[in-house]
Amino acid sequence: MTFTLRPAVEADLPALRLLMNRAIDTLLLPWLDAAQVRASHAIMGLDTQLIADRTYFVVTSDDAFAGCGGWSRRATLYGGDHSTDLREPRLLDPAAEPARVRAMYTDPAFVRRGIGRMILEACEQAARTEGFSAAELMATLAGEPLYARAGYRPIERVTDATGGAPVPLIRMRKSL
Repeated sequence: MTFTLRPAVEADLPALRLLMNRAIDTLLLPWLDAAQVRASHAIMGLDTQLIADRTYFVVTSDDAFAGCGGWSRRATLYGGDHSTDLREPRLLDPAAEPARVRAMYTDPAFVRRGIGRMILEACEQAARTEGFSAAELMATLAGEPLYARAGYRPIERVTDATGGAPVPLIRMRKSL
């Protein structure tokens, strides 16, 4: 199976939303109860600012969307368009602040094939190119193993109950 990584474009939005919903609903189940998975939709999802900034990627296999994810030079750490209380559009200072890795999702039909690693490496390279020397992200329990293998270390464990149930999250950081 061949995978192709490319920048996401606005025409990808419907497919990205479907992929994200499938990933949240399926891949979080071994880690969270049903109420926490439902609540995860309130704090996760598509941030179209990443696509507008041209810092979001999609991985395809033939015509199928296998995964997506990106990075940001903005201060928002996590959340989608609907998470207005989490959004902080301020541009980061690459000399003093870490880039943000954002909105990483793999379609359940394509897990364990290196898609997350492919996207993560593209994000880190792009952030380095723009002068960032570190990256931070907010991981789910399901994502933490991937990020730990890639060299990210936990710096804070938090719980976000915005969606009505407590969802555990891990703020992680890596030097680039």
